[in-house]
Amino acid sequence: MSPAARSHLGAALFLAAASARSVTTQVAARRGLSAWPVLQEPSMEYQDAVRMLNTLQTNASYLEQAKRQRGDPQTQLEAMELYLARSGLQVEDLDRLNIIHVTGTKGKGSTCAFTECILRSYGLKTGFFSSPHLVQVRERIRINGQPISRDLFTKYFWRLYQRLEETKVDLAVVEVGIGGAYDCTNIIRKPVVCGVSSLGIDHTSLLGDTVEKIAWQKGGIFKQGVPAFTVLQPEGPLAVLRDRAQQISCPLYLCPPLEALEEGGLPLTLGLEGEHQRSNAALALQLAHCWLQWQNHHDAGELKASRPGLLWQLPLAPVFQPTSHMRLGLRNTEWLGRTQVLRRGPLTWYLDGAHTPSSVQACVRWFRRALQSRERQSSGTEVRVLLFNTTGDRDSAVLLKLLQPCQYQQNFTVTLDQVLLRCLEHQQHWNYLDEEQASPALWSAPSPELAGPASLLLAPHPPHSSASSLVFSCISHALQWISQGRDPVFQPPSSPKSLLTHPAARSGASILHEAAAVHVLVTGSLHLVGGVLKLLEPALSQ
Repeated sequence: MSPAARSHLGAALFLAAASARSVTTQVAARRGLSAWPVLQEPSMEYQDAVRMLNTLQTNASYLEQAKRQRGDPQTQLEAMELYLARSGLQVEDLDRLNIIHVTGTKGKGSTCAFTECILRSYGLKTGFFSSPHLVQVRERIRINGQPISRDLFTKYFWRLYQRLEETKVDLAVVEVGIGGAYDCTNIIRKPVVCGVSSLGIDHTSLLGDTVEKIAWQKGGIFKQGVPAFTVLQPEGPLAVLRDRAQQISCPLYLCPPLEALEEGGLPLTLGLEGEHQRSNAALALQLAHCWLQWQNHHDAGELKASRPGLLWQLPLAPVFQPTSHMRLGLRNTEWLGRTQVLRRGPLTWYLDGAHTPSSVQACVRWFRRALQSRERQSSGTEVRVLLFNTTGDRDSAVLLKLLQPCQYQQNFTVTLDQVLLRCLEHQQHWNYLDEEQASPALWSAPSPELAGPASLLLAPHPPHSSASSLVFSCISHALQWISQGRDPVFQPPSSPKSLLTHPAARSGASILHEAAAVHVLVTGSLHLVGGVLKLLEPALSQ
């Protein structure tokens, strides 16, 4: 099987949890794997493993193959079984794991983070697999809430690499892909419970051009007799999920809103900010509650729905009083790059990897509410900055239009990408929207005849344009220009002089340097958010 795209395919996620008494059995079942020889060559270090992993990914070829084969997911799962066998495992080995399998187009990572933290609050040991990563690839595999160490990643990567090399079939990396029926994680035959987070239009070239088609594909993780939960969806997708579940006798329940679980008790405090996280938390509570019931009785069976027929004949999941462990888990949940705030001196960084229209709308609501609730500076100007990028087939014009109501006083956006032409398209979209609103810029637009330096590329503006937007060739230069040396943690070497040679960059830098407070929203791409986090939080790379 060709590898899934690491960079921009929304992935299914799953976590496995085990009680202390069952860990010994699971470890014993895997002891045969530890008999493989561990490679001791000095060159096989962590960075060598990452470089080798990157060379094994054939993103473009995978996408083309996925488009051709998406009508036959069974073919891909059969290929996955062959790769599993080559690694020394069988599907039956996966059957022994107590897995929660989650899919969706947005919110699945946050849902798993909430669920995993709830289970750990009960003293359970957890394993968490997710995709993509933000800073380091080892973040994708978490044990008890922490990414596996560099040593463990290196050890098991080379062990698996050697095993696959010995079989000498075409070597490729099988990764989590689009989630659902066509995803390699769907090789999981016996999850304890499944979940579907919010659905929207995303990855249409692979999943379909309507949310109903996407819902059909995401419902592919349902398994016969395995309870599944979903959050409130539009009528069409919800009906598709219901029909898909009925076809295979999968009991599917609609999660009641978080407010229903709070009735008669204290409000639930969430570790992740944003109103949209309440939907993810509601799903997480149902998944954790169902898993705990399964652990206690080893047979979740048919749950008793709180109402027999609600909303397109989908039963409402049980309403229960969250326990103290559940409350603690929700409160302690952390999920980097999602509604994350870093306050650093006069700068406040707001990071949210929103990349679909609905998730960007949620991001805007969160950002505006955070600005309203902040403690205002006693004096001086406040500046808002948008740091934006997209990858894949995202419609950047739509996303930028949704972001514009945040009222960036200087009508400023920084965009960055490996393909700078795409950045210039972002810039043109932003400038067009800016002119359409006819809002004044805080500094003059660059003159079309002035050429920017190699490290700072600016698209030519139409005559009399009021827009001032910059395109940087790397994330580090963008952060250097935005922070102006005022971030107490991010202190790179002196900024390249070329960053200030353009009039717009020079005058904008003066405003940023003198502002009493600078609020920076980083969004549009998880890869952008990850790159920014790597620079702002160096400890994440250790």
